Amino acid sequence: MNDTTNATGTDAGWEQRTAELWAAIDSHSEDDFRARIGKLAAELPPDHPAAVFERAAAFDSTGHSDLAVPLYRQALDLGLAGERRRRAVIQLASSLRNLGRAQESVALLTAERDAGSDHLDDAVAVFLALALADTGREREAVSVALTALAGHLPRYQRSAANYARLLVEPDPAE
Repeated sequence: MNDTTNATGTDAGWEQRTAELWAAIDSHSEDDFRARIGKLAAELPPDHPAAVFERAAAFDSTGHSDLAVPLYRQALDLGLAGERRRRAVIQLASSLRNLGRAQESVALLTAERDAGSDHLDDAVAVFLALALADTGREREAVSVALTALAGHLPRYQRSAANYARLLVEPDPAE
């Protein structure tokens, strides 16, 4: 790793240009946006996990979950790490759900939720709740969503967390 390369094998300039393009996604047509992401990705080796992830995310964000899924899997197989790895799991699971494969989505997100904790925990919970609802597990979905929301409430965190738990567990007082 040289002075300008970070732990993901990309440099700060590439990361900045990528972030700026994502911030401006709504200023581009879908085709133009994917082409611009493709151009940035082409600056890295073709098997670079960050490049593959960015292409997957561009397809996903422009309504092509079917094209994103294999790229997310490829990026993960190539050793995608850090925050991008967790984002890839969340986005892969969301894409699978969009393609009618909610059970796979639930499995991925449940494993991801159990794997550790960071600032993306609520995103994991949101997409897990959606996938659970799609599999007919609505009470569990509401429980997951309320549990994630409870920590953000200015008051009633304990009560909300308990009610969320009781949606899926029997009340021990009964």
